[in-house]
Parts: sequence; C-alpha cells; structure tokens
Amino acid sequence: MITPVLPRPRLRRLVRLYVGLTLYGLSVALLIESDLGAMPWAVLDQGLALRTGLSIGTWTIIVGALLMLLWIPLRQKPGLGTLSNVVMIGATADLFLWLLPETGVLWIRVAGLLLGILACALATGYYIGAELGPGPRDGLMTGLAARGLSVRLARTVIEVAVVITGFLLGGTVGVGTLVFAVAIGPLTQIFLPLFRMSENLPETPIRSANQ
Repeated sequence: MITPVLPRPRLRRLVRLYVGLTLYGLSVALLIESDLGAMPWAVLDQGLALRTGLSIGTWTIIVGALLMLLWIPLRQKPGLGTLSNVVMIGATADLFLWLLPETGVLWIRVAGLLLGILACALATGYYIGAELGPGPRDGLMTGLAARGLSVRLARTVIEVAVVITGFLLGGTVGVGTLVFAVAIGPLTQIFLPLFRMSENLPETPIRSANQ
C-alpha cells in the first residue's frame, strides 16, 4: 500500500524532493570522481558497474528496486519520494558523472570530496524534509529496526557488508569513504531540522545517505 501521494503544500514538497534527489546524484558523482573513496552504497554500485559494463547509475536504480522487494516482508510502505529516489539518484548520478571532468589535481579532488559530502547532507535534508517517503536503503534499515534490531546495528552491519562486497568487486574505498562515514551524520543532523515541512516529522536515523 502506497502512502498518500502528495499532501499539501504540494509544489513546495515536490521542489524540495526533486532538488534533494538531484543534489544527491551530484554528491554521488563528486565522491566517485574524487577517486578518494565513494560513499558505502556507491562503492557497491561502482564495483557492479566495473564487472558488468552497466553504468553506476543503472546499478543504483537496480539495487534500489531490489531493496524495495525486501520491504514487503518488513511491511514498509513506499511513497512518491521512495519511488522517485529509486530512479532519480541513479539517473542524475550518471548525468553528473558524464558532465564532471576528470582531474588528477589533488586539491581539486579533495575539494570535490568535501563538496560531495556537504551536498549529500544537504540533499538528505531536502528530500527527507519533503516527507514523501524514505529512500529504499533507509526503509530497509528502519524496517529491520522495527523487527527488533537497533538502527545503529542494522545500518552498520549492512553497510560494512556493502562496502566489503563493493571493494572486492573493484569499487573505490579510501579516505573519502571514512570521512563520509564520520561527517555525514553530524551534517545531516544540522540540515534535516532546517528543511522539515512539519514539526511532527520523526527523527530519521541516517548515518550515510539513503540513496
């Protein structure tokens, strides 16, 4: 069962949702192009892309769709934001990976890494603040938490497994992955309250962005 598609104020919610998802795609591309270490789920997508020839964005979409199948036994309910998340992050990541130039200049790569982390936190505040449904990865974590696991434990175990699998497939793990893991939680805590559409939006336990 899908949650109400578009509660009021409709235009404001849509703008925040799609600006947030576009920024998230940009953040994925910036971290990958920095070649200093991608965010955890992007490491997996990058590794799968290297092994199959499909694009990183295509695998982002495929993985997101497969994760939504796991929502069924967990009884999680998608919204417009959930479905948009599955498609848009992958599509915009591919777009920005095509647009961003490659560079071997270290300071530009570091700047891209830091900008990518900031963009990811800002994007998370925007799209979650729109209150149109969590992303597939966050829904998996909250669904497991509702079955008795702590969110921290569920997220840590799954993301460690994702990073290891992605690394073994050839994804880039590096200092950027560690910096992302440390910084994304505090930054999200700053931005999320700023973009909530209502005061009763529950706290969202996100350490790394839910694509």
